Amino acid sequence: MREEPDEWTHRTVETNGIRLHCVVAGEGPLVVLLHGFPEFWYSWRHQIVPLARRGFRVVAPDLRGYNDSDKPEGVDAYRISTIVEDVAGLIRAFGEERASIVGHDWGGAVAYAFAMLHPEMTAKLAVLNAPHPAPFAQALFGGDLAQLQKSWYMFFFQLPDAPEALLAADNFRFLKQFAFRQSRRGAFPPKDLALYLEALSKPGALTGAVN
Repeated sequence: MREEPDEWTHRTVETNGIRLHCVVAGEGPLVVLLHGFPEFWYSWRHQIVPLARRGFRVVAPDLRGYNDSDKPEGVDAYRISTIVEDVAGLIRAFGEERASIVGHDWGGAVAYAFAMLHPEMTAKLAVLNAPHPAPFAQALFGGDLAQLQKSWYMFFFQLPDAPEALLAADNFRFLKQFAFRQSRRGAFPPKDLALYLEALSKPGALTGAVN
């Protein structure tokens, strides 16, 4: 279903005790692209080649729990500090000491955490569609009812089994309606939507993503 440019390659990289599947392109200063929920590296398909052609080495991993990357068991395996170390190990695996970090949505939260925990490894930071954790925490735990209502899913995801059951029911109907269809019209054509759902259907992927 997916036609891919010759300019990128697929690699599996060992980092922090797991294996991450990555798409890699270009040569030059390292740029790491971190996808959001419920997506995978494919979210960056329109940015990978243009960045590579501008003289960057681009790495777009499937984060742990997603698509073709390892999916360790247990919620504790998905602490944000652990995922930060995945990214740090990824940078080292490509022979670099630092990189520009770009994150979207959940990947944006990881990107903020990475810059805080590893400022020495952060050449530049770019975050899309994710709030800075300080004002977000203040809104979430400071009595902002509007933000609490918008963040209902974060609390729902703490329940065992129920989130996976809801998300997978009726061929991912909930995700199709709320996670994808509410985006800009045309952002997720049927062939792309099928790829996202295929990635979530892989063994352990839905639980990994929720974790």
